[in-house]
Amino acid sequence: MRALFFILCLGATTAIGQGYPHKNVTLVTHSSPGGGSDVFLRALAKHLGPKMGVAFAVENVSGGSGARAMTRVAQAPADGSVLYATTPTYIQTTLLSKVSHGYDALMPVVNVFFDPEVIYARAESPHKTLAEAIAHARANPGKSRWGAANPASLERIAMERLNRLTQARAVIVSHEGGGDLMIGVLNGTYDFGIGEVQETRSQLEAKKVKLLGVLTASRLPQLPDLPTAKEQGIDLVVTKFRGLAGPKNLPPNVLRAWADGIQAVLADPAYRAEYTRDNLAPAFMAADEAAAFTKKFAGELAASLRELGLLK
Repeated sequence: MRALFFILCLGATTAIGQGYPHKNVTLVTHSSPGGGSDVFLRALAKHLGPKMGVAFAVENVSGGSGARAMTRVAQAPADGSVLYATTPTYIQTTLLSKVSHGYDALMPVVNVFFDPEVIYARAESPHKTLAEAIAHARANPGKSRWGAANPASLERIAMERLNRLTQARAVIVSHEGGGDLMIGVLNGTYDFGIGEVQETRSQLEAKKVKLLGVLTASRLPQLPDLPTAKEQGIDLVVTKFRGLAGPKNLPPNVLRAWADGIQAVLADPAYRAEYTRDNLAPAFMAADEAAAFTKKFAGELAASLRELGLLK
């Protein structure tokens, strides 16, 4: 299923945008509307558009745990007019599935953030912490239900690792995106779900959900009262990145424009306030560094999947 939403970015064109070869650029994501990558792209486009002199359109291409979205971008012209929102999902889908175009069919353009994963439950849940929810699952084997994003996502793999580490024997259910998952948590279908702070923010502010733990090495500066999984006796830390990739052989002027634009927007006070609120950690990498990072991440991920018995 494909959905296209235009974000018109009006304002004076800056020097950053004067050399960009397109006034209209499509940003593709495998995430459904309201999911993490969808939210990331819309916020980025709003602040970056005026700086690059570009009108961005966000295109949601669901299906195949990101496979359809990767093919959409891999087959696009290599001119900077179509890019893809990268997360570990596009690597995992490639490793775990037979896809026509995998992560290695795309060219990393820039890395933007590291994004912490949180465990959340509906506000009415009897569990106040992740440790309590895990204890309940272990006491009721096979009866707890946990929600995650699509089958090849980092979140799904994190849930599988959590299930194995704690021997909870919970049932894990996947979705195409965080928006669909949130519905299942809110209506009580799942004991808890996993996602990013930005995905949960509106429901947190409405006091519809609560956070049970964060899967980082240390507590988040913006959420100092939220304990990590490790503090709750669960040795699980998850690293998620957010960036952009495009078709192979993008020209140098496109890569330079994106590197300049991302560095400029990360320094913008208005955008900084927004991504700081979402606990996103700036992790700028230009094309060459992003490519090396992606290769290293893919190797480490493959090793982890083999350890879990999910990859031969």
